[in-house]
Amino acid sequence: MTSTSPRPIRLDALAYGGDYNPDQWPESVWAEDARLMQQADVNLVSLPVFSWPLIEKTPGSYDFGWLDRVIDLLWEHGIRIDLATATATPPAWLIRQHPEVLPHDVHGQRLEFGSRQAYCPSSPVFREHALKLTEAMATRYGDHPALAMWHISNEYGDHVPRCWCPASAVHFRAWLANRYGSIDGLNEAWGTSCWGQNYLTFEHVEPPRTSMGPINPTQQLDFERFSSDALLELFQAEIDVLRRVTPDIAVTTNFMSLFKELDYWDFAAVEDVVTDDAYPDPADPRAHVPAALNYGLMRSLKAGQPWLLLEQAPSAVSWRDVNVPKAPGRMRLDSFQAIAHGSDGAMFFQWRQARFGPEKYHSAMLGHRGEDSRTFQETAALGAELRRIAPVRGTRVKARVALVVDWDSWWGSTAPDSLPSQRLNWLAQARAWHGALFALGQTVDAVRATGPFDGYDLVVVPNLYIATDEQRDALTAFVERGGQLVVGPFSGVVDPTEKVHPGGAPGPLRELLGVEVDEWWPLPEGEGAAVSLTSEPGTELTTGIWSEWIVAAPTVEVVAAYTGGVLDGRPAIVRNTLGAGAAWYLSAALDDAGLEEILARALDAAALPVRATPNRDIEVVTRGDGSTDYTFVLNHGTAPATVAAPEGAHDLLTGDDITGELTLPASGVAVLAHPATASAGLLTVTTTDTTGN
Repeated sequence: MTSTSPRPIRLDALAYGGDYNPDQWPESVWAEDARLMQQADVNLVSLPVFSWPLIEKTPGSYDFGWLDRVIDLLWEHGIRIDLATATATPPAWLIRQHPEVLPHDVHGQRLEFGSRQAYCPSSPVFREHALKLTEAMATRYGDHPALAMWHISNEYGDHVPRCWCPASAVHFRAWLANRYGSIDGLNEAWGTSCWGQNYLTFEHVEPPRTSMGPINPTQQLDFERFSSDALLELFQAEIDVLRRVTPDIAVTTNFMSLFKELDYWDFAAVEDVVTDDAYPDPADPRAHVPAALNYGLMRSLKAGQPWLLLEQAPSAVSWRDVNVPKAPGRMRLDSFQAIAHGSDGAMFFQWRQARFGPEKYHSAMLGHRGEDSRTFQETAALGAELRRIAPVRGTRVKARVALVVDWDSWWGSTAPDSLPSQRLNWLAQARAWHGALFALGQTVDAVRATGPFDGYDLVVVPNLYIATDEQRDALTAFVERGGQLVVGPFSGVVDPTEKVHPGGAPGPLRELLGVEVDEWWPLPEGEGAAVSLTSEPGTELTTGIWSEWIVAAPTVEVVAAYTGGVLDGRPAIVRNTLGAGAAWYLSAALDDAGLEEILARALDAAALPVRATPNRDIEVVTRGDGSTDYTFVLNHGTAPATVAAPEGAHDLLTGDDITGELTLPASGVAVLAHPATASAGLLTVTTTDTTGN
């Protein structure tokens, strides 16, 4: 009988390795690769991600000989396989026989074969051929002892997140009919009486291609939902084949961090293991801060279960305008950051650096200079270090703060037309709020707006543009039982069909927040607004993006008011006590310093510790198993830093017992094992460099 619980990766250590493309190299090189992988402590590789054309050279004829030899060779060297179904890119013969497989852009233009992901997710022809390949792969390798897990497709939505072709139109209509039941239901949901867009039949509905003016916002929102679901349906179809043929093998597909195009809550629900591809920019000294948010999402997608960093760059990538290499120590630091945040390993793209193709300048574990390359020397050293921290495998990250990630609100609040301002960006706000919490010393999980919120003392909602009664009820219950909730501007604006809630914003959140929004007051480029704290009249916070004319209920505490301008004296930030907790509403999109000020107060109200001096260089994250905590201390700065070590700490990397304080050099890492404590992960930090904010 097939198990319904998540299947684990078949690996008894932290995963270490990367993508391997042996089909790009003469077979004589493979033995050298296996030897060097073993030397570098590689225990897992991903292959053959883009090899469909070599496996199925002609329709229905599969050549597995070369792949058999590669897998057997790796297994002889103790290396397991994250085996891709190879369906990420169809072969040229399929495209030429069935050009209707190719996707269309928003202008209705068919895209040409010549890159990867050359398929429409809704194409029945593509699906038919992809599932045949998946079944052939599963039948061939399902019992191979090297098989650690299945890797379905690759980076869904990376190049073709949306398709506007005829097949997509047919699929979109069927999706709409299922969602609304009747054409009258669609007309009501879409508000088609506006601008005379009433439909008589689903056959009249098309995807929102380029038109002569603004397109119905609900149509656009539904197309976002549909497009995510179309790729999810394709993913599920391959899962169904693998579940039938290899019911005990874990399945995954590699995510792309906080990726707007796909609702990862839905994708994670149908797979066994969450995996992520992460590429923080080495040219950005603060890239580790949004990376921490990405990783907070990855571990939260399956309720705190460990995940796996499946791709990262050993050094430079090949697809930015300027591809800056990682300085010595940066790759190590990035890898430990992911593991600190719950990854049970560190993988790379790729093993051997390519000599040709679009990624020949993308770094690899084994660079063009071979064993003498800096990337090989550094990655081999990291492989040895990961053995020392083996006890962290399977442990869970400790966090008392959560940030709401809601794809409907992301899609709706960033539509291209008809919004009060294009400057209030969902992702930018989420990163800003998370960045403030990071600076204050908090590890932050991600959570749906409906929870569950168990185990959290503070929940922040940078934006909940689309709000429902179910979300209101969950958030209200969290506050009433003692939680602190902080909600950002432009929230509770519309329902799931993009209709403004009766009475205006914040709609169903009105009683919870204790406010009504009379008008939005977005700020044009170059203008700003000031907010003065009620308890400290001389302390001003600023916004340069957004403000609102709000009316607070008489019982609500006004935390801050606008200073100057049309909104002078009007409430800007309020706090509504409800049950044993409180709900805060920020009507202004505050800058970093302002967010740190307000979120520090919310943390204090939640009885959570706050750094005396905000700092974005020093990161402290704790994983634990209930009896032992593993506190990772990471110095992302350019100067040494000193932290207070927990009692009984032992550094797994150095083997040293740590008493009192620990000083880390720039890019330094410590992994401190110590008896579990309730406050682990919220370690008090003092630094020798106070410029890190």
